[in-house]
Amino acid sequence: MIWFGLIVFLSLSPRSLSPYCSLNCPLSLSPLTFSLPLSLPPPLSLSLSLSLPPPLSLSPPLSLSLSLPPLSLSLSLSLSLSLPPPLSLPLSLALSLSLSLSLSLSLSLSLSLSLSLSLSLSLSLSLAPEEFVSLAEMEDALLRNLFRGYQKWVRPVLHANDTITVRFGLKISQLVDVDEKNQLMTTNVWLWQEWVDVKLQWNPDEYGGITSIRVPSETIWLPDIVLYENADGRFEGSLMTKAIVRSDGTIRWTPPASYKSSCTMDVTFFPFDRQNCSMKFGSWTYDGNMVDLVLVDHYVDRKDFFDNGEWEILNATGAKGSRRDGIYWYPFVTYSFILKRLPLFYTLFLIIPCLGLSFLTVLVFYLPSDEGEKLSLSTSVLVSLTVFLLVIEEIIPSSSKVIPLIGEYLLFIMIFVTFSIIVTVFVINVHHRSSATYHPMAPWVKNLFLQRLPRLLCMRGHTDRYHYPDIELRSPELKPRGGPGRRGASGQGQAQQRGPVGGKEDENHAWLAMLEKATNSVRYISRHIKKEHFIREVVQDWKFVAQVLDRILLWVFLTVSILGTILIFTPAITLYLTTPPFNT
Repeated sequence: MIWFGLIVFLSLSPRSLSPYCSLNCPLSLSPLTFSLPLSLPPPLSLSLSLSLPPPLSLSPPLSLSLSLPPLSLSLSLSLSLSLPPPLSLPLSLALSLSLSLSLSLSLSLSLSLSLSLSLSLSLSLSLAPEEFVSLAEMEDALLRNLFRGYQKWVRPVLHANDTITVRFGLKISQLVDVDEKNQLMTTNVWLWQEWVDVKLQWNPDEYGGITSIRVPSETIWLPDIVLYENADGRFEGSLMTKAIVRSDGTIRWTPPASYKSSCTMDVTFFPFDRQNCSMKFGSWTYDGNMVDLVLVDHYVDRKDFFDNGEWEILNATGAKGSRRDGIYWYPFVTYSFILKRLPLFYTLFLIIPCLGLSFLTVLVFYLPSDEGEKLSLSTSVLVSLTVFLLVIEEIIPSSSKVIPLIGEYLLFIMIFVTFSIIVTVFVINVHHRSSATYHPMAPWVKNLFLQRLPRLLCMRGHTDRYHYPDIELRSPELKPRGGPGRRGASGQGQAQQRGPVGGKEDENHAWLAMLEKATNSVRYISRHIKKEHFIREVVQDWKFVAQVLDRILLWVFLTVSILGTILIFTPAITLYLTTPPFNT
């Protein structure tokens, strides 16, 4: 009997295949019988046997030799097997089979047959039934595969000269504060960033149709975009939120941030001012050849903006720019915020009280000059304005470039009040003038202030309530009944005859002397009364001059106060009311 055997060993991973696989290939040739059983339990084996019925012999001895050229056949089989999760290890099997067929016939005392056959194998692979895999398990397997060997410090590009394009946008949620004193703007914003990471791509069909995942931003590469004009040392976003990664490698990251950015304040028209504050964003370490910035929208998204009680955003636009440093250029995005102050608070609690104080200054000239409250009121107004000036100093920045509008107005009122105090002192001095103080009134003063100006100021004319007609007291001359001639012609005898009559004349002379003395006394009293009347008249004239001065200053200060207020606030109010609308 002649036995021919061929053994093939096939080994597979027990994880990948079921423990059962069989192959049977019978071949029958009469009178030769070939039996080819194949049993493939792990480890797999293949056996081939050839048996001939005995006896095979020839006699007499015959020597015959036949040689055929060998026939060679090569077969290569490549098998790739991918198993579903959780068995997520791909299986690749390469089988190379080389068969040769040679026939050698030797005829002598015995017959020897050598046969190599080319076999076609049919492999039947039976797997265990597929079990249910949850979406969480698939995503877990996806994350393990994506981040196996991933380095977040390496720029995710295929070639060294590739540029990562970052689509950048800004969404503002709140304008927290605008600090004019420290020239800071505090905002709450969302930074919209999107780029492509070629190392984070996958086929959704292999992972249950998963097209996007959320990963912590600390585990992936970030373009390190920061705010250049930061004022508190926090250049990056305040919260490292998760990023959305899509199957094509696109990453979208929208972290919230609270920024304090520097802003140069122009307080010329405070509190009717507008400010232009900017925020400049750019990559801190990458130049434009590595990371480029592209604006998503030229306007800041304000759909979820929470209104501020003091400021209104008129316009918020973005523009791309770049700066060059040697051979490198660095792109950046600048967002400009046009802010308009809402002046109601400052109008009610600052401007209107200042206006009231200025009109109180005008009322100082309406008080009587003989009252001591004129100076007290003026001094109180000046102290109040000083307090308001200190309040303004705490609000506005300490800058020598411009003077704020409200500061100009307060300075104007303080000069106004100071001048009113000076003229009030002068008016009080005029009010207390008299001839006793050696201040006689000049004729032109009497003509101007007592005659002309009262009519122009709609005042009643000055009337001397103490003026009396100039009465000259004259005493009648007491003369004797007879003239001197008659007395001389009468002679001595006549005098002797009229003795009693002569005594009566002496008595009349005594009365005349007494009356003359009384007349002199009356004249003295009259002159004294006339002097007192003159002094009182001078005092009243000076008091009336003081009243005329008060009335003049009242109208002058009222006019100056109104015109000064209009001239100071008109440009600011005009600019505030004629602000053109901006796009939102």
